[in-house]
Amino acid sequence: MSERAPGTIRILIVDDHTLFRRGLTALLTRDPRHKVVGDASDAGQAQRRARELQPDVILLDNHLGGVDGVDAIPALREAAPRSRILMLTVSEDSIDLATALRNGANGYLLKTMEGDALTDAINRAMVGEHVIAPEMTGKLVSAYRSAADGQVGAAADPKPVSPLDSLTPREFDILRAITAGASNKEIARQFAIAETTVKIHVQHILRKLDVSTRVHAAVMASESGLL
Repeated sequence: MSERAPGTIRILIVDDHTLFRRGLTALLTRDPRHKVVGDASDAGQAQRRARELQPDVILLDNHLGGVDGVDAIPALREAAPRSRILMLTVSEDSIDLATALRNGANGYLLKTMEGDALTDAINRAMVGEHVIAPEMTGKLVSAYRSAADGQVGAAADPKPVSPLDSLTPREFDILRAITAGASNKEIARQFAIAETTVKIHVQHILRKLDVSTRVHAAVMASESGLL
C-alpha cells in the first residue's frame, strides 16, 4: 500500500476504457487533495488492486467486460472494507441504482457530470455523505426501498407492461435513431455524445429488450409504434 499524505484522498479508478482512465486521472489530480494510486480494467483486477492499495475511494464503472460493476461491489467491499465505492457510469437505469445501493455503494454518479462536480462528490463522500447524481434523484426513493427490502427490479416495482417501458428517455431517443437506420457515429453526432457512449447505450437497450441485435430492437420498436 502506498504512503498516505495528510489530507490526501487516495483513489482507485475501475473502468474498461484505457483512455477514460487516463483522462479521469488527469482531471482528478488537478485537485492537490486527490491522488490516483491505481487503476483496473476488470472486476478481478479491481478486487486485487483494492486489496493491495486499500484506497479511500473506488470509482467504479458499470461495464467491465461482461461483468456489471454493481455486481462487483460486494467483492470490493470485502477486499477494501473502508473504501468508499462510487459508481461512475452512463447508466440511468433505476435497477442499476437500486442494485448499487443494495450492494453497498456510497454513491451513484454519471459520466456526464462536470469535473468540479465530481471532485465535490468525492470530497463529500469522504465525510460520510451518500452522493447521487441529480438526474437520478427522481428514482432515489424507489431505489432505497429496493435496497432496504433486499429486492431489485420486478420484486421492488411492478413489472413494466412492455420492455420498452424500462428504457430511459435517452435510450428511447437512441432506439428511435436505430430504427431510422442511423449508425453509432451518426447517433453520436446527432446527440453530441461520444461514440463509445452510444455503444454502451445500445448494449443497455439490447439487454433491456432481451434481443441480440440492433435489427431485432428496431423490429420491436416498429411493431410497438415507437416511430
